[in-house]
Amino acid sequence: MSEKQEQVGTVRLILGDQLNSAHSWFENVDESVLYVMMEVGQETDYVKHHIQKILGIFAGMRAFAMALERDGHRVNYMQLDDGSNTQSIPENLGKIIAEAKPKTFEYQSPDEFRLREQIRSWASGLELEVNEVSSEHFMAEPDEFAALFKGKKTYLMETFYRSMRKKYDVLMEGEEPEGGKWNYDHSNRKKLPKDHAPNAPKLFKTDVSKIKDMIDDAGVAYIGNVDAKNYLWPIDREQSLALLDHFLEECLPLFGTFQDAMTDQYWSLYHSRLSFSINTKMLSPKEVIEAVERAWSNSDASLEINQVEGFIRQILGWREYMRCIYWLKMPDYAEMNVLDHQRKLPTFFWDGNTKMNCVSHAVKQSLDYAYAHHIQRLMVTGNFGLLAGIHPDEMDAWYLGIYIDAFEWVEMPNTRGMSQYADGGIVGTKPYVSSANYMKKMGNYCDGCSYDHNDKAGGEKACPFNVLYWDFYDRHADKLEKNPRIGMAYRTWNKMGGDKKAKILERATSYLENINEL
Repeated sequence: MSEKQEQVGTVRLILGDQLNSAHSWFENVDESVLYVMMEVGQETDYVKHHIQKILGIFAGMRAFAMALERDGHRVNYMQLDDGSNTQSIPENLGKIIAEAKPKTFEYQSPDEFRLREQIRSWASGLELEVNEVSSEHFMAEPDEFAALFKGKKTYLMETFYRSMRKKYDVLMEGEEPEGGKWNYDHSNRKKLPKDHAPNAPKLFKTDVSKIKDMIDDAGVAYIGNVDAKNYLWPIDREQSLALLDHFLEECLPLFGTFQDAMTDQYWSLYHSRLSFSINTKMLSPKEVIEAVERAWSNSDASLEINQVEGFIRQILGWREYMRCIYWLKMPDYAEMNVLDHQRKLPTFFWDGNTKMNCVSHAVKQSLDYAYAHHIQRLMVTGNFGLLAGIHPDEMDAWYLGIYIDAFEWVEMPNTRGMSQYADGGIVGTKPYVSSANYMKKMGNYCDGCSYDHNDKAGGEKACPFNVLYWDFYDRHADKLEKNPRIGMAYRTWNKMGGDKKAKILERATSYLENINEL
């Protein structure tokens, strides 16, 4: 990707998650504008990423750069193995600006706090005009969010979600929601029937083996598995749109019904797996929502509203909500640990080698596909981490690294807030913990497990989720007992006999002291 030699008036930086071809930057071709993209060690190394994530971002960046060049834009693309690559975004930019001598430097506002601070700090020392512009991607802004909740003690997602539905006229009949209800969550909690086979997921077969060879030669440390000759994730807008079409036709009709279902037989189920394309901005949330709403409008009532509302709530509700929480509360949010959890992450989070079927499958699936759906993340790995008292920093780093769609703005409030309750209730009104009952209710993980999901009294084979559940509540009674949403749990615990309590806590202590052997 060679740079032409015309005078450069403006240098514009494009980060690896800013692959938005609809951005106003690209409306006109201007030969005096030089677009800069770079693969750098500072981004591959700040956390240990899944190899599929690194490959997807690098392949997506390269495809985007080539598309820009085809449209006539000037691009300076620096590969990871480029001899002049300092592996630092500011240092590389400094060299490019020193050589090009532009009058202006521009960049789209980074979505992660660390990058925004880094680039702002560096750019403040430049002796030229600097412009930070919007990425033109999100549907809500943090200032708007703060105004909505001004004077309120809590940030109720449902309040935000309804305001967004009204703002964008999504699934609305005037001022009222389509179907008469705002939320169809209660219709979306079905277990996958025993003989039910979901439609096959759409997988791509892009050869990214040369990029993987480069990553290996550079000595980048990563986790996970990949078939680099048949890379399954979309790497450009065309593939992303194809995946969206597949979701609308093959998955959306049963998405809501089975969105919480868990099984060790199928890894994708009816989930869209569009989050990587959306989070790298190859697709916009607005166009995805509009496509889903259009599919519902054109379905002649064959597509039920619970399927559509359940999906739209994930994007227009949770995704935008999490970003606003992130920017409203950073940087302090990254330090929150109200339950004072200190335990290290168990080794089986890196290889799946545990006798707990649910955790083993969720981890191994994540290593194979860089993906697990939201209930696997929240109620299996996240639930275990919270019950076991794993430090939220450990959980953050793991989630941020292992999932292809994980960028800090969306990962941290989901993990530290929703999953680990480390924020003390900013995101979730209660800790999302459960015993083995939930696993049995929503999936087949308990079938054939080494542990007994029916043993709730602390026997030798008692499911760790059962005893750690009560241990968690016992440990944190001073902080949680007065929470009205979990009063029933404490009433049940307090009614138990002393001998039964002691046996449960003894088993829990044994499990935690030997956590890597579970």
